[in-house]
This record gives sequence, structure tokens and C-alpha cells, in this order.
Amino acid sequence: MLKRIFSPATLIVLLVGLTGIGLVLYAWRLPPFTSTLEMTDNAYVRGYVTVLSPQVSGYVVEVPIKDYQRVTEGQLLVKIDDRTYVQKLAQANSTLESQKAALANSHQQEVSANANIGASQATVDSAQAALKQAQLAAERQQNLSRSGAGVLSAQEQSAAELEKARAAVAQAQAQLEVSRQQLTTIVVNRGSLEAAVTGAEAAVELAKIDLANTEIHAPRDGRVGEVGVRLGQYVTAGTQLLAVVPSEVWVIANYKETQLAGMQVGQPVAISVDALGHRQLRGRIERFAPATASEFAVIRSDNATGNFVKIAQRVGVRISIDADQESAKDLDPGMSVVVRVDTSAAPENR
Repeated sequence: MLKRIFSPATLIVLLVGLTGIGLVLYAWRLPPFTSTLEMTDNAYVRGYVTVLSPQVSGYVVEVPIKDYQRVTEGQLLVKIDDRTYVQKLAQANSTLESQKAALANSHQQEVSANANIGASQATVDSAQAALKQAQLAAERQQNLSRSGAGVLSAQEQSAAELEKARAAVAQAQAQLEVSRQQLTTIVVNRGSLEAAVTGAEAAVELAKIDLANTEIHAPRDGRVGEVGVRLGQYVTAGTQLLAVVPSEVWVIANYKETQLAGMQVGQPVAISVDALGHRQLRGRIERFAPATASEFAVIRSDNATGNFVKIAQRVGVRISIDADQESAKDLDPGMSVVVRVDTSAAPENR
């Protein structure tokens, strides 16, 4: 009877069944296969890939770099024909000098207007002195007329001279007011001249910026990607010319939300790099994404449907790479890696 129950076929079926159950328990990390080691192959090396574009239009006259070449900060990458922008700068400088000359002329006009005011004031003083003299002469003739010794023609002449002196005073005072108004006009108009000078100075600075933008330099040390611009090509503002990739890299590991329990900032991480023959590198958790990857998708999913199926979402984990490793310099953005985090490990404060 026991021989029938434990026949070879029965044993094989039991063994296959137990193996299947064991694989399921292992895949779902259920007892006795629970582990504090969380692993994901949904992880990639990332870096600051800077795409360079011109801010001005023109023909490319110089491309002194090649594909994948290492460059240093400030190194010339692309040069655009600058003859038009040199002339625009000269034109802006000429306009600025013209506006400055107009402003200087305004100051000279102010000096002249002040001199005219002084001359007009002197004319008023002279006219008032003549008026006083004419008044005294008229009074003498009136006194002579009362005593009977005066001559009618002399009295009439003195009266006329008095009226003439009064008119001269009024004319001199009017001319003085005209001179003062001319000074006010000059001072008021100076505001527009000063604004014109400021605008011309801004135009010069803009022309200098445009001229400087005809040369595109490396913003940081690194390597260039494939150079897409060619000698003689006409480019416009926003045209993608090439990309500069600095040496600073890190890893983004997209863990399932069910794997995050126990993960903390500072915990050590083991990184296996596919492109380096699965060579192991060390790192540590730097920070967690503020939302799951689905929240950043262009087309967001709508789970408010009748046939809803729960799917574990993934959360990005940024991992810094320890710098004291020889293989770290061989990492390039976009490489695939496998990341392992021991959630039982204590965080490292560095």
C-alpha cells in the first residue's frame, strides 16, 4: 500500500508541486523567503545633459570641436558670423554719442539761458532807473508849471518821456519772464534727453550681448555629444546645435511602492552596471520623488472605471554614487543598472 502511495510518479508530482509553491513564495517574498534586500532593474544613470542653442541668427563660420570630445568651461564650441552684429554695435554707439551730444547741448543752453536772464534783469534795472529819472523830470516840470515859470512844450515832453520809460520797464520785465520760461523749457526737455541717452546706452548693451552671443561656449566641463551643426549652416534662435554632458552623474531607481517600506535617506546602495560587465559600485539614497511616476506622465491614467485593476506604482529614488571609486568615471547618462538596497542597514550621514 505504501509503495503505491509513494510511487516514483507520485514523488515527482509532489516534488514539482513543492518546487512551484517554493518559487511562488520566493517571488512574492513570503515566509520563509522574506528578505530585507530590495532590488530593481528599472534603474538608469542620469546626468545634466545641456542642449545648447543660439540666441541670434546667422551663418555658422566655425565649429572647432568634434563628436564626443572633452571640453572645458568657456571653450569655444560654435561661432556665428558676427559682421552684422559688429555693425549694429557701431550704429548703437553712434546713436549714443549723438544723444550724449544733445544732452551736453542742453546743458550749454541752460548756461546761455541763465546769461540771458542776467542780461534781461540788467535791462529791467536800467529801465527802472530811466523811469525814476523820467518821474523826477516830470515832477520838476509840474512844479515849474504851478509857479508859472514852466513851458508847456517841456511839460508835454517830460510826460511823454515818463510814459516811454514806463513802457520800457514793462518791456524789460516781459523779456525777463521770457528768458525764465526759456530756462524752464530747457530743464523740462532735459528729462527726455536723459531718457534718450539711457535708451541709447541700453541699445549699446543689447548690441554687445548679441555680438557676444555669436560665440557659443561650453557652460561647464564635460564632453559634447554628437555635433549636429555644420560649417556654413544657417541657424536661428532656438536651433539645437549640440549637447554638453558634465561628468557629474547619479542613479534614478524606480522602485515599486510595495518595496519602499524601510528605505531611508542615507542608506547604502549596491549598484551593478550592465555596461561595465556588472561591475559593482557603491552609493547611498539621496532623496525620494515627491510623487509616483504615473503622476508625471504626459497622459495620466484615470482609475475611476468599472474594470479597475490595482497596479503597484513606481516611485523614483535618487541615488548618489560614492566618488572614491575608479569605475565611477566610466558611467554615462542613460546606462542601465541594477540597484539593491538593504532596508535593514542604518543610514550613513555624510
